[in-house]
Amino acid sequence: MMRKIALWEAKHPKTVLLIALLLLIPAGIGFLLTRVNYDILSYLPDDLPSVQGERVLDETFHTAGISVVILEDGAPRDAADLKARVAEVHGVKSVIWLDSIADISIPADILPDMIRDIFYSADGTDTMMLVQYDPEATADELMEAVHDIKALLRENEFVSGLSAIVEDTKSLADNQAPIYITIAVALALFVMALTMESWIQPLVILAALGIAVLYNMGTNFFMGSISFITQCIAAVLQLGVTMDYSIFLIDRYHEELPHRASREEAMASAVVKSFTALTGSSLTTVFGFAALCFMRLKLGFDIGFVMAKGVVFGVLTVIFVLPAILLLTDDLLHRYRHRSLIPNFTGVSRFVTRHRRAMALLFLALLVPAYLTQRGLDKYYAMDRALPDNLPSIEGLHRMKEDFNMASTQFVIFDDSLPAQDIMDMERDISRLKGVSLVLAYNQVVGPAIPGNILPDEILALCKQDGKQLMMVNSEFSPATPEMTEQLHEMEVIVSRVDPDALITGEGAVTQGLIDTTDIDFAVTAVTSIAAIFLLIAIVFKSISLPVILVLSIELAIWLNLGISALLGRVASFVDPTVVNCVQLGATVDYAILLTTRFQEELSLRPTKLEAISVAAATTMKSVFQSAAVFFAATFGVWLVCDIHIVQGMCALLARGAIISEIVILIFLAPLLCLSEGIISKTTKHWRARKEVATNA
Repeated sequence: MMRKIALWEAKHPKTVLLIALLLLIPAGIGFLLTRVNYDILSYLPDDLPSVQGERVLDETFHTAGISVVILEDGAPRDAADLKARVAEVHGVKSVIWLDSIADISIPADILPDMIRDIFYSADGTDTMMLVQYDPEATADELMEAVHDIKALLRENEFVSGLSAIVEDTKSLADNQAPIYITIAVALALFVMALTMESWIQPLVILAALGIAVLYNMGTNFFMGSISFITQCIAAVLQLGVTMDYSIFLIDRYHEELPHRASREEAMASAVVKSFTALTGSSLTTVFGFAALCFMRLKLGFDIGFVMAKGVVFGVLTVIFVLPAILLLTDDLLHRYRHRSLIPNFTGVSRFVTRHRRAMALLFLALLVPAYLTQRGLDKYYAMDRALPDNLPSIEGLHRMKEDFNMASTQFVIFDDSLPAQDIMDMERDISRLKGVSLVLAYNQVVGPAIPGNILPDEILALCKQDGKQLMMVNSEFSPATPEMTEQLHEMEVIVSRVDPDALITGEGAVTQGLIDTTDIDFAVTAVTSIAAIFLLIAIVFKSISLPVILVLSIELAIWLNLGISALLGRVASFVDPTVVNCVQLGATVDYAILLTTRFQEELSLRPTKLEAISVAAATTMKSVFQSAAVFFAATFGVWLVCDIHIVQGMCALLARGAIISEIVILIFLAPLLCLSEGIISKTTKHWRARKEVATNA
């Protein structure tokens, strides 16, 4: 059946290519209609109390996306004028500032302490106002409102808050993505042009894989939305991990040409013989990405599913579209041939084989230190670390922390029917916690400073809604610090004593939920990816020992990669270790499988296993070098120009990981296979079925 399909597509390349191009139309429409989510915190599990609290803030108090506008050295008249202009922006529901509750002619230094602490910095020179958005506004309308507010601000005025950070992230990603994708593709083309034997072949491969990328991105429409991280890295990663499938088919086609009556028959034969190998090889990569889907943080499913789908589209395009493009450009491929600049690895393979025992001992000696070192990699969780400091929202966030002593803000949502004394006791106990700089609640706002009967509706709505009351707690401690963790724990004890159903949310609480979730996710996905690929290798080779050797080799490469960052004092995004572990394992274990398969073949052709492993290493490292070089070039291109630190850091790790995996396979796996060949033959079915070889290890 497969041969009939392959022969038909080989004889009708123009028809196949036309169908492939027509399918780009719905894919393009789907791509344009796919919504991009720029809020990482929205991917947290729904059952976290802090996430449930954010939902109440949004649905009940309409403050989840609230923005803060800060004016440095702002005169009251200037602030009042800016407030009026911000209030006119489409999508803004209300703007709360000093003039909402007091006469702006009153000097700041004689205002009641509560009012001054809310609206003025500690030295009284800076002021801030709160912007609430229309709860009926769509996500796009809210982003447009934030954009319009930014346009109203002058040099010494800033806007911050979650919505402002999300809008800045969107603007940065939309502006930079076309640039770094272009650079990544250009670098990948440059590397392919140097390492392949035709100047046209890289363009052919890029055309086929480009179609696969568009199919993948277009079908994301059915997911509803994808994260901006996925949007930024999906195309580059898909190109990097599926490029070798194209090379495999092209090489097979050239092998079949001398033995077939026509190019069409040669291509059909190449497709049939490549199909099983490609599907088997791609499964390891699919399993690596699929492991991300088991994360409780739904960002893992977002990245993992899109990339696993991308690998599948890559294989399908190589099988059904690339042959058509190859046949239509075959004359050009042969006309513009040149010598490949891939280094000769014969000398290196002989050296590591000759010193195989020393290499094996070095491998074993590195395992424990590499594992322990990578565990010491520091991670950041706050979004302000993921973005450049010069963004307006990040500058505003720094002003909030430095000038208003608001390193983070928590919100306590509790039952409004609680006895007044219990509420006051709770507020008092929280205000006495170490690091708490301000507690703002209804009982403190309404009192001697402001009579309840003159409290504006928009301020009352911030305090009480639908039987719930809201308390704001400003902290001197930054999120994701031990001090914040301890403060949150003590706050939970105080609050639960008064209202067991109360919710604590806000930047620190949500970030703490992120920490707890991703710590579990890293362990789960690491075990899942290793177990899945271990099982797959065991089935493919029918072996007990080979999965241990191959997976352990790639795990060493991963530990070395993360360990280098730890030794250099780098701080990685919270998601980097999880993604890198699954992607590097799934994408580069193919290198190990390729070497092992070639070693098994050479064992039946060479008089000794030393010669077999030497030849296998020298030949397979050409393919591994080419694949790793392209993967490195593509991800390095993103690192080179991307200013979104969370994307830049991930691509830096993936680029370095490809090179480290290549080195580990050559200098460690080859000697290990040679030394363990006796054990492998006893624990692997049909390992040396065709011919016994000498065992001089």
